[in-house]
Parts: sequence; structure tokens; C-alpha cells
Amino acid sequence: MRPRSISEFAGQAHLVGDGRPLAHAVAGRGLHSMVLWGPPGSGKTTLARLVAGQYEAEFIALSAVLAGVKDVRAAVERAQALQGEGRRTVLFLDEVHRFNKAQQDAFLPWVEDGTLTFIGATTENPSFELNSALLSRARVYVLKALSQEALLAILRQALADAERGLGARAPALTEEQLAAIAEAADGDARRALNLLELAADLAGGDSPGDSPQTLDEATFAGLLAGGHRRFDKRGEAFYDQISALHKSVRGTDPDAALYWLARMLDGGCDPGYIARRVLRMASEDIGNADPRGLALALDAWNAYERLGSPEGELALAQAVAYLACAPKSNAVYRAWGEARADAEKLGSLPVPLHLRNAPTRLMKELGYGREYRYAHDEAGGFAAGEDYFPEEMAPRRYYEPPPRGLELKIGEKLAKLRKESATAALRRRGPPEEKKD
Repeated sequence: MRPRSISEFAGQAHLVGDGRPLAHAVAGRGLHSMVLWGPPGSGKTTLARLVAGQYEAEFIALSAVLAGVKDVRAAVERAQALQGEGRRTVLFLDEVHRFNKAQQDAFLPWVEDGTLTFIGATTENPSFELNSALLSRARVYVLKALSQEALLAILRQALADAERGLGARAPALTEEQLAAIAEAADGDARRALNLLELAADLAGGDSPGDSPQTLDEATFAGLLAGGHRRFDKRGEAFYDQISALHKSVRGTDPDAALYWLARMLDGGCDPGYIARRVLRMASEDIGNADPRGLALALDAWNAYERLGSPEGELALAQAVAYLACAPKSNAVYRAWGEARADAEKLGSLPVPLHLRNAPTRLMKELGYGREYRYAHDEAGGFAAGEDYFPEEMAPRRYYEPPPRGLELKIGEKLAKLRKESATAALRRRGPPEEKKD
């Protein structure tokens, strides 16, 4: 059922529609090297074949999973021979991200001099997986997962096509069942056609020549059972979805946060990984605005470790919903970043003598701990005017609590203490000297 012409191609209207970027190449008005980036079953290989067919070019298809530099060299030799006959060659490399940097470099000269037109297909972000030299010579086209409408069109075409489709073997599916297959395919045309073929097998008669039967509810449910949404723990979908979960929590949207949590778990993500990220969210985005968030996130992780799936997933959902609703603060996150930057920049500044520990007499004689003010002995338990930074370093102000949640009270207390400390420091320095004429 692979489309033989652009008229049979479903989906990707943003690329192959009238006036769209790839339409000129598909119509035979400009062959160029390209990278087709999109999810499985979105039409990458089909588009590559359609493009090559428009120019009557030799189509050499390799899979980066199995091929190596030797296979690329053989393709180059074939292309050079055809070049003498006035024919062009398209080298199609599926799963191109599987090639390492050296393997990608192997065919660059032949792309550069026009011996080959390169078309790569990948499910991974080319920015991370492909050489910049290769990307500079190939235009990247982003394919989308196929819509429900596009999948339904593909399924109906397979049911009606007697030559390449099911024809007489077509199962007697209802519109609802057909829509359910399209939904279960999750944007993947290959998966949709595989499910349709399985449905035809299940609906077939007991003996050859029998008319296809309808599928009862239980049989049809079994056909669709066990499918997972698109998710790859090493791929971009993984990072996109955890980013969406984190940003939903930060944006105080518990509904979206729970949706992305469900998506990741449904796709097979390790719940332990999610628990670690939720713990990070509690510290980075809620912080001291609601310190209970960190404890709840840790308790949710422990609960999952004890209960496992699916029972323990409810504890993760509870933590995610709580953190999404909690007051937000990244004050500690920012303060920690600034403190680390100063520690790296200023080097090994010595600890002031009054802050040093003095467990021996020699240390006491050297002044360790001298003039240290024990805060518990001071009024209000606070040594106003004391300086705890290195002597070579001016005091810094890293932590600025926002007026939200518990940090509203923390900020008010810090402002009061800082004011007292500044006043005490001025008194210790004494009045400024008068200028002399």
C-alpha cells in the first residue's frame, strides 16, 4: 500500500501541499539533499521514493542499522557509473542517526560534488545526532505524526484496493472500529495497516473462500490491547514530555501536569526516573515557599518503591498535583547558582580567624575563634553586625525570598534582621571622620 504518487500520499500537507517547501522537489522541480525527521510511520521512506521517482533517479536504500562505510562506497561506485550515462542517484539512508560521525563524513565529498543526492530519514533530532557539515549540505524537513483523518483515509484505501490492499479479504468493520484502529495506531500508518491486516485475519472464515466476518467486541478489544503511545527513553519524545511535565508543574497547572505524567507512564517511562525529577521540581520550583513539597515528593518516591506499579503511581500523581498547586519560588535555586559562581570565581579565600574552629591550645594562641560571637548568647539569638564572609570578599546577598507562601514570612524576618545587622555594623565602625580644610 505504499503510495506510488503524491496523490495517494496522506498527511504532511505542511510540506507537500501547494506552495509548500517540499512540493517543488516532489513535483520534479529541484532535486536536493535533505533530511526527513519525523516519528515512525509518518511517510519518510515514501517521500524519499516519490522524490527519486520524479527524476527517474537510481534509488539506493541503505539502513544505518546494518550498513557501513563499505556499503556507502559501493553506492558511490554505482552512482559514478550511472553519472556517465547521464542518470542521477539518490542515496537513501534510513535511521541515519545510527551512523557515527566518521561514517557520516564518509559520503560528504560525493554529496558535495553532486555524485550523490543524499536523503536521510531519522526519528531523532538532527541537531543532536548529525554532523554540522552534513546538516549544512541538506535541508531538514520535519514530518508530523499522521492525524486521525489521514489514518482513516489510508485504512479505507487499503480496504478498497483489490490489487494491493485487502480486497476480498477486507473485514466487515464498523466505522467505530475503523476509528478505534486509527486511534490505536497513534499517528503511525505502518501500525494502522498492521492492525488492519490482523483484523482481516481474525475476521476470516474457517476455510479458504469464506466471506470475512464481523469482529465481536471481545475479539476486537484483544486486537487493540497492549499498545503504547510513542515514547523512547533515549529519544527526543522522552525529553519533550518530561519538559512538558516540569513546565506544567512550574506553571501551576495540575491538570496538564497529571496529563503529561499519565502520558509518560503510559509510554513505558521508568516511574523511578519520574520520582527523581519530581523531587527536583520540589526543590527547584517550590523551594521554601512550601517546604512540605520536598517531603511529600520524597514520601511519594518511597511509597512507589514499596507499592510498585500501578498502585504506587497514585502517590506520584498526588505529589505532582500538590507541587503544581503549591506556591512557587526559585529563590534558593538562583541563590545557590550565584553562590557557586562566586566560589568558582574567587578561589580559595581563607576562613576568617574568628570563624575557625580552635580545638587545640596552639590554635587558640594563633587567634582561631577569637572574638567569635555565639549567637545564642546575643539578644534575640542573633549577633547583629557580625560578618561571616571571607575578609577579602564583600558580603553578598544571594537569597531574596519572594512574597509568596512561607517565604513571605521568611522574607519579612530576613529584612528585619538585615536592617539590625546593618545598623550594628555602622555603630561598630563609628561616625565618619570630618573632612579637614
